[in-house]
Amino acid sequence: MMATRQQERRVQTRNSSEVRRYFDSKYKHMVVKLLPGEHYVSGEPSEMIVTVLGSCVAACIRDPETGIGGMNHFMLPEGKPGDWKVSNSIMRYGNHAMEVLVNEIIHFGCPRERLEIKLFGGGNVIGASGNVGHRNADFVEDYLKNEGFVAVAKDLRGDCARRIHYYPATGKVDRLLMRRASDRQVFNKESSYQRNIKAEDSAGEIELFD
Repeated sequence: MMATRQQERRVQTRNSSEVRRYFDSKYKHMVVKLLPGEHYVSGEPSEMIVTVLGSCVAACIRDPETGIGGMNHFMLPEGKPGDWKVSNSIMRYGNHAMEVLVNEIIHFGCPRERLEIKLFGGGNVIGASGNVGHRNADFVEDYLKNEGFVAVAKDLRGDCARRIHYYPATGKVDRLLMRRASDRQVFNKESSYQRNIKAEDSAGEIELFD
């Protein structure tokens, strides 16, 4: 059963009044573009969620029976290697990104045990320091294991940026590896995002994109 009209175009982004949506004549779909720190849930068959990942990770999650699903895009703050899996301030970002997306899909009547999950990103792109991309990949795999989920598909780590096209209604994902010339643009955007969350940590506040 496809989603009802009330379940269509559900969105939760860093600024929900500025959703980036446009029609792509090549793919014949409405495109919703995600930036770091955002997520989007849809039950609309005509929508495709798109994001570009360098060190960041995106989880694509859906209920195959209803066609309701969504994507997040997150990066954990950089920290000391020994603290990566034990620091609450670090884990809180990834935990929140995953839990908000999962819980929002469940809220629309999609049972937890039916969720289909695919993972992408976590590359150590040019200019990234501290192996941050692979650490993001380690986190999301650990999260699924701890929560009892199994990814049906994943494309993590490596050293290339990725462009992800996700169709929640069908579960189809197009993964395009970016050419090296474009990696720098991805890195610059993620670096800016990383600086913002570092500044929030320094101030004793963490923005959780509620």
